[in-house]
Amino acid sequence: MPHELPQRLRELAQFQHGILTRDQAQQGGLTKDVIRSRVRQERWQRMHAGVYAVFSGEPGRTAVLWAAVLRAGPGAMLSHHTAAELAGLTDAPSTSMHVTIPASRRIAGSPGLVVHLSSRADQIRHPALAPARTRIEDTVLDLTQLATTAEAAYDWMTRALGRRLTTQPRLRAAMALRHRLRWRRDLTGALAADWAGVHSGLEYRYLRDVERPHALPPGTRQALARHAGRNEYRDVLYEEYGVAVELDGRAAHPGDTRWRDIRRDNSAAADGIVTLRYGWIDVSQRPCWVAAQVAQVLVRRGYSGFRPCAPDCPVALIRMSRGRPAR
Repeated sequence: MPHELPQRLRELAQFQHGILTRDQAQQGGLTKDVIRSRVRQERWQRMHAGVYAVFSGEPGRTAVLWAAVLRAGPGAMLSHHTAAELAGLTDAPSTSMHVTIPASRRIAGSPGLVVHLSSRADQIRHPALAPARTRIEDTVLDLTQLATTAEAAYDWMTRALGRRLTTQPRLRAAMALRHRLRWRRDLTGALAADWAGVHSGLEYRYLRDVERPHALPPGTRQALARHAGRNEYRDVLYEEYGVAVELDGRAAHPGDTRWRDIRRDNSAAADGIVTLRYGWIDVSQRPCWVAAQVAQVLVRRGYSGFRPCAPDCPVALIRMSRGRPAR
C-alpha cells in the first residue's frame, strides 16, 4: 500500500483492498488536485466515477468487488450473482457486478454494474461481512426472482441447501418477510418437511416425476453411510428394500469423481444395497422408464405398492407381469 497516504486514509485503503472513493480521499486530507495528479501519473487508477484503486497494476477480484459496492454509494451491497459468488453458491465469478441499493436512492449507470433496488435494504444486508453483501437467504431469493421457470428458481434453493449454506427454516423465514415473491407456491411447497434432503434440481425432478407419480416408497434423501471411516451420502435410499438411487448431474458429478462414485457403489453393494444410477437425460426425458426400472428392483425385494402414472406408462407392464422386466 502506498506510504504517501495519511495514516487514517492508509488504514481505510488497506481495509478496502486498495480502493478509495473521492469523498473518502478528500475527507482524509487529499485535495482534488492531488487526486487528479496521481491518476494522471498512473499511480492511481480510476475504477468507476469517483472510485479509485490507489495502486498501479491489475486489481484483484476483491478490489473489483469493493470498487463496485463503493461506487453504488451509501447503503449499497453486493447482491444476486455477485453475492452468490462470495457465498460459494456459484463456482465462477459473475461477469457483471450486481449491487442492491435502498429504493429511496438512484445512481447513474456505470459499465459492468447492474443496480437493483430494495425497500428492505437494511434487513437483507449481512450485518458483519465486508464488502457489504446480502444475506445468503436473500441472495437465494433474489436469484429465484430472476429465474424464468419455477424449476430454475427451485434449483437455486436446492443448491444452497445442498452446499449447506442455509437451512429450510431460514429460507422459509426469509420468504415470509417478502410481500411480493414470484413462484411463492412452488418454493413454499419445495420447503415442506417431506422435501428435506432434496439438494439438486435433478433430485427435485426425480421426486416430482419419478417417485411420487409412480407411488414408489418414500426414499431417504442424502442418506448418511459410513465406509472406511468416512461419511458417504446416497442421493436416495430405499433402506427397507436395500436399494439406492444415485442421480448424476454434470455439475454435481464431474468426470474426475467417477472413481469416487464407483467406490461408493461398491461399498453399497458390500452392504447388500443395489445401486441404480441415472443422469439428467434419463430423469428429465424418460421418467416413466426410470420408474419402471426402480420398481422392478423394488418388486424383487418385496415392494408391491407402485402404480403407473398413465395407461401407457411402462410401470403398468410390471404390474401385469408381476415384476418381470418390462420390454
